[in-house]
Amino acid sequence: MTVEPIKFLPPRAHVVGNRASILRDLASIVPRECLIEKPRELVAFETDAFVSYRRLPLAVVLPRTTAEVAAVMKYCHRQGIPVVPRGAGTSLSGGAIPQEDAVVVCLSKMSRILEIDSADRTATVQAGVTNLTISEAAGAEGFFYAPDPSSQLACTIGGNIGMNSGGAHCLKYGVTTNNLLGVKMVLADGTVIELGGKHLDSAGYDLLGLVCGSEGQLGIVTEATVRLIARPEGARPVLFGFDTSEEAGACVADIIGSGIIPVAIEFMDKQAIEICEAFAGAGYPMDVGALLIVEVEGSDAEMQAMLSDIITIAGRHGVKTVRESQSATEAALIWKGRKSAFGATGRIADYICMDGTVPLSQLPYVLKRTSELIDRFGLRVANVFHAGDGNMHPLILFDANDPSEAARAEEVGNEILKLCVDAGGCLTGEHGVGIEKRDLMRHQYTDAELVQQMAVRSAFDDGWILNPSKVFPLDGRPTA
Repeated sequence: MTVEPIKFLPPRAHVVGNRASILRDLASIVPRECLIEKPRELVAFETDAFVSYRRLPLAVVLPRTTAEVAAVMKYCHRQGIPVVPRGAGTSLSGGAIPQEDAVVVCLSKMSRILEIDSADRTATVQAGVTNLTISEAAGAEGFFYAPDPSSQLACTIGGNIGMNSGGAHCLKYGVTTNNLLGVKMVLADGTVIELGGKHLDSAGYDLLGLVCGSEGQLGIVTEATVRLIARPEGARPVLFGFDTSEEAGACVADIIGSGIIPVAIEFMDKQAIEICEAFAGAGYPMDVGALLIVEVEGSDAEMQAMLSDIITIAGRHGVKTVRESQSATEAALIWKGRKSAFGATGRIADYICMDGTVPLSQLPYVLKRTSELIDRFGLRVANVFHAGDGNMHPLILFDANDPSEAARAEEVGNEILKLCVDAGGCLTGEHGVGIEKRDLMRHQYTDAELVQQMAVRSAFDDGWILNPSKVFPLDGRPTA
């Protein structure tokens, strides 16, 4: 059966109109200090943390208010100018890279915390506020914001919403969508809408759930209301060392299968352990092939009871080392090593970071197959990831100056993502599809499913001007 194609406009190769006149028009919408147009200044916006592609945008607008975002969008919609929303540029899938003559709308100037409401346990912030800043602002009231990506010092809440980001503590507290209550958003034509709010549920369709993870293709979020959580009485990370990655993976599945939900379970293989220990001096055991960081929280009695059960389970999987943190300083070092993994790896090699997610029961198999694939392609891998929810982050090491290695790294990365899908998982857990995975979407979805997704996208932006060259295969119009 052939699926009736929908209207799909591929990425524009050029802007309708003259660049000089577009810049003059934009300068009439925002102050000159909020408009970047010189090539040497645009270089900072030509790529993001996924550095495989680079392209200078037509211009960068730095709006200060929702009204300015709306005015820019209204103008670009009228002129048919592609727009790429951008937060801090920490995207690992190319989500913020302009692949066409686009105007980048960067929300870094919209960085105010509008309200901390301890009674309702919510924070309302502008989209350019960094992830960690929310917890710092709420800390005085005894609260924190749970999602904590490794880039939380730099990444913004707007970008977190775009990619539905997670982090180490998402095992217990959920990812962005589980902690997002409301947004103010500017649509492609400049219309401003509000979805959700401080209330726990809304009538009608769950458009808030649709927006979270939409990668800036349905609108530009300018404000967000998020859930705050009371800080636990105590928290304790514990290191569990195993001889093999397969043993560690099986232990994770067994812990979750037993009904125990720690606040976090993080995985490192031997390559990752060595890289992170050399950078952070976290005290990781160096005589093991794989390491789990398991964090529990609550009262001393609660933590000890949970740890006792986890240690028993780990013993069934040949655990070699069990080391509890003995102080806040030691706990901070343990997490510093884990959260520095990407940066620490970048010191020793170029790398591609994958983001596939698999059912926990498949972790041992996928880890084994990943190792076999890496060996077959003659490369190295450092596995470090959120094991508790099966969100894998294999870092494929290569030399970017060697075209052969670069090509092999990209090819094996695609094979690993296909492996995740074939094992019952999906292409992305928190980094998004972006540029990196758009051509793999057909490996996970049928043509009919892609057509339906694109129909939803078109309902919000029928001209496809918002982040147009991301997420979906560029040839469009799939048939089934």
